[in-house]
Amino acid sequence: MFDRLTEDFNKAFKSLSGRGKISEANVRESMDEVRTALLDADVHYDVVDEFCESVVQEALGQQVLDSLKPGQQMIKVVHDKLVDLMKQGTDDTPGVVRVTPGPTVVMMCGLQGSGKTTTCGKLARYLNQQGRSVMVAAADLQRPAAVEQLQTVIEQVANVKTNDASVEFYAEPERVAEYGKAVGAAVKVCQNALKAAMKAGIDTLILDTAGRLHVNDDLMGELHKVQRATSPHQVMLVVDAMTGQDAVNSAKAFHERLSVDGVILTKFDSDTRGGAALTIKKVTGAPAKFVGTGEKLDALEEFHPERIASRILGMGDVVSLVEKAQSEVSEEEAEQLAEKMARGELTLDDFIKQLRAIRRMGPMKQLLGMLPGVGQQLKDFDFDDGQLDRVEGLVNSMTRDERRDIRVINHSRRKRIADGSGTSIDEVGRLVKQFQTVSKIGQQFAGMGTGGRLKAMKQMASAGGAGGMPGMAGFKGRQSTKAAGGKSFKKRKPKKRR
Repeated sequence: MFDRLTEDFNKAFKSLSGRGKISEANVRESMDEVRTALLDADVHYDVVDEFCESVVQEALGQQVLDSLKPGQQMIKVVHDKLVDLMKQGTDDTPGVVRVTPGPTVVMMCGLQGSGKTTTCGKLARYLNQQGRSVMVAAADLQRPAAVEQLQTVIEQVANVKTNDASVEFYAEPERVAEYGKAVGAAVKVCQNALKAAMKAGIDTLILDTAGRLHVNDDLMGELHKVQRATSPHQVMLVVDAMTGQDAVNSAKAFHERLSVDGVILTKFDSDTRGGAALTIKKVTGAPAKFVGTGEKLDALEEFHPERIASRILGMGDVVSLVEKAQSEVSEEEAEQLAEKMARGELTLDDFIKQLRAIRRMGPMKQLLGMLPGVGQQLKDFDFDDGQLDRVEGLVNSMTRDERRDIRVINHSRRKRIADGSGTSIDEVGRLVKQFQTVSKIGQQFAGMGTGGRLKAMKQMASAGGAGGMPGMAGFKGRQSTKAAGGKSFKKRKPKKRR
C-alpha cells in the first residue's frame, strides 16, 4: 500500500540532500513534487493546496538540527502535517467504544459492493479477540442471499475464536418471507436482535444494514428508522478505498445525513495511491477507525494516523508489526524458543510452528515493508508466498526423528523426502544446510554483545542470499540489476595463448 506515494515523496526529499539549510526556494521546489505526488494519489485538489502551503510555512525559518540533514528535517515536518491532516486536530481513538451496561450497539452502513458484510465478520472477530462477546444481526433484507452470506461469515468467525467469549448470529428468515423488502421488516429485526442481545448478556451487537448502489432517500430513510429504533452507540460507514475520491464523496453524503461516527476503509491493501485515507477526515468530518488489509477474517487493522504517515514516508511501522507478532506468538512461547535456540536444540517442528505464525500475520512483503527503510528496497522484488507451502510440504514429508535432528538425514532419506514432497534432492540438501547454519549462529547469539550480534546477523544473511532463512530454498525474489544498484557483467572468454 502507498507504494507510488512513498516513492514520489522520497524523490521529492532527495532534492534537499546535501543542502546546508532549508530555504524558501528549495522547500517550494520539493513541495511542487509533493503536490504532484498527492494529486496522483487522488487527494482532493483543495486539500493538496492547503497541505502544501502549511508545510512550506512550517518549514521556512527552521534551523537544521545538528543531528538531522535538511531532507530529514523536511520529512519530520511533512510527517507531522500528514498526521494533522488525517486527525484534523481531534483526538479520535481507533477501535469501538464500550458502554456499561451493555450491549454496545454498532450500526454498519455503506454502499452495495463496499465489502460491508465481510467487514461485519472481521469486526466481530476483532472484538471477540479482545474478550468481548458479539452478536451480529442480519438486517440486510434487500440483497438476495445477504442473510445466508452473513451467516456463513459469522460461523467461520465462531470456528476460529480462541477464547470463551461467544460469537452469535441473529436472523429472522421468516420475516423476510412474510414482509419481503419492506423497510419496517429490517427495523423490526434490529429491535428484536437488541432484545435478544440484552437477554443473552451480549457485550456488543453489530447490525448489518442494507446497502444500495447509490445514496438515495429510500436507503437513508431505512437507516434513519433503524437508528431511531435502536439508538446505536456508534455508526460505522464502510467504503471502498480503491474508489478514491468517490469513496470520500459518498462518505460525505452519508455523514451529512446520518452523522457517521467512524469510517472503515476496505481493500486498503490494494490501494497504492492512498487518497481516501489522507482526506476522509478533512472532507467528511468523520474519522477513519479501521482499514481492511486483505480477504481473511483477521485482516482488519486499527487506523492510527501516526503509523499511516510513517508508512507513507517509508519510515516503516514497527509498532503494528510488533502487535501482529504478539497476537500470534505469546511472550512465553518466544522465551522458550529463545532458550532452545541458545541451547542448540531448535528443531524443524519449531521452525514450522513459527512459519505458520508468521504467515497468519500477513503476506511476507507486507510484513517486511513495516521495517524502517525496507519497504523501498523491496519494491522491485516479487515475493511468492506460495513457496512457503512448498517448504512446509517438504518438512511434513520428514519423519518425527528427522524433524527433531536433521543430522540423521542421509542421501537415501533425502531422496525419500524429495519424492514425498514433490521437490528435488538438492532442495532438501539446501534446507538442511541452511537450517544447520542458522541454528549454529542463533546459538552464538546468547553470549554475544551488540557488535557480535550484528556480525552474526550478517553471517546469517550471507548463509544463502535471499534464501538464507531456513526453508527459503527456491524462494522467488526477482530484482532488476538496475534497481539493485549493481552492474551487469558478461563472462569473458579466456585469451588464446600465442
